Amino acid sequence: MDTPQITVPSHGPSPVPGDATPSSGVIHINFRHAAGFTVIGNHLAQHRGLSLAAIGLAAHIQSLPAGARIGIKRLAERFPESETRIAAALRELEAHGYLHRSRVRLADGRIVTRTASYNQPGAAGRPVTAPRPRTTPKPTPQPTPPPPRTTAPEPHPAPTPPPAPTPQPTPVLVPAPTARTTPPPPLPQPQELTPKLQRVAAALLADLRRHAPQLVLSEHDIHALAPGVATWLERDAHPDTVRHALTTDLPSPLKHPAKLLRHRITTLLPPPLPGAQDVAALARPGVIVIPLQNCDGCDRAYRSRHPGHCRDCRSDLGTAA
Repeated sequence: MDTPQITVPSHGPSPVPGDATPSSGVIHINFRHAAGFTVIGNHLAQHRGLSLAAIGLAAHIQSLPAGARIGIKRLAERFPESETRIAAALRELEAHGYLHRSRVRLADGRIVTRTASYNQPGAAGRPVTAPRPRTTPKPTPQPTPPPPRTTAPEPHPAPTPPPAPTPQPTPVLVPAPTARTTPPPPLPQPQELTPKLQRVAAALLADLRRHAPQLVLSEHDIHALAPGVATWLERDAHPDTVRHALTTDLPSPLKHPAKLLRHRITTLLPPPLPGAQDVAALARPGVIVIPLQNCDGCDRAYRSRHPGHCRDCRSDLGTAA
């Protein structure tokens, strides 16, 4: 009975306790990485406001070593996406706090773009906790065997007092999310950001300070808000309409003009204008069409609800009478 059965085929490893194979959907086949991997949070991988191109670009940037160049032209050489799509993905990451770009002047006078990548936006002010060093567990001493029982009668044990009640933990009240903690909606993006549309949108933003002196924007703010204004122009909004929506009823004092303009560009975005066919389809059910009739006197066609004579024949009949 203790002879091993060598004819039994080898079987795969047993599943991890607690895992259940789903009946449908994705099935994860995971192996632990020993080297060459990057930790990506689910807040990025499952972000509801970012496009797939922006999520993939953020994962690629976080996997690069410090000092790697991530210019738009270099990324366009590395990936099949166009420069326009890569620039739009970078703006999405910058709008959601995963990326920050700034222009810095070096000691030799050159101006370079410095890019900071955040693997967890909003956690810059939190204290970084260092991992605790692993300690070798001390060997557990083996319990000494009890002495052999004797035939003498054992005394009755004293009554055990009831255990003290365990104090219940105080519940921690988590505040509900407010408008200050929830992330702002993403800035609208045009279907195709052409250089001409980008230039007109940037000029409109830079010209706002002539109409409202408190709307002074930096070059970085103009570059970040230009796609939103380009979306307005792409939807056939007149520049005067855009200017009126951005400069009317400004709060006083205005502390953050770029944030106010971003909010108005996003929330006041008009829908695209309907086409001529859509307008004709809406107006067609309300149009009253009067049928054509043939005149009984001259057989001329005229519009009337009832058959009879045309206007000329009716006037002749009236004169004859």
